[in-house]
This record gives sequence, structure tokens and C-alpha cells, in this order.
Amino acid sequence: MRAGGRQEKVEVGTIVQLDRVRATQGEKIELPAVLLVDGTTVTTDADKLAKVSVTAEVLGDLRGPKIVIQKYKNKTGYKKRQGHRQELTRVKITGIK
Repeated sequence: MRAGGRQEKVEVGTIVQLDRVRATQGEKIELPAVLLVDGTTVTTDADKLAKVSVTAEVLGDLRGPKIVIQKYKNKTGYKKRQGHRQELTRVKITGIK
């Protein structure tokens, strides 16, 4: 499945953290499939994958770990410190059709 510019390998029952999705807790969302593996068959054809959708249930919103960005230039007195926490949504995969 694809979400937020990233791809994740999932199966039914998997819990995944995605970039923030505008949905409330308990709401169902649909995500597009990138690759489908069903037993020994592997589907990568875009026309066939357009018919496949991954359904997920939103478990809640959270924030990722704090990342500290520091920049420093020698002998110029330039120092910069910046922090970032990514907004995430936790979802549980409920079906692949």
C-alpha cells in the first residue's frame, strides 16, 4: 500500500503508522495498492491494481520522536538548533480486496 509518499508491506491485521490522515478514530479509510502478492502470483499491472484497495481502521493520532537539527559553521559564530516531531496516524489493516 502507498500512503504519504511511502510504501509499506502489509497484510490483514497489521498495525502501521502513516503520515497524518484527516480522519477520526474508528473511521475506515481506503489506501491504494502498489504490489499484490497472492500465493505465487505477483501483480504489478497498474490496470489490475486500480481495482485493488486496502481498507484500514484509524486507531488514533500520535506524534513521532523528537528530531534535533543542528547546524554549525566554524569561526563565524553561526549556530542554529531546530527540533521537529512528525504528526502520525496509527491504522490497522482490516481488508485487502
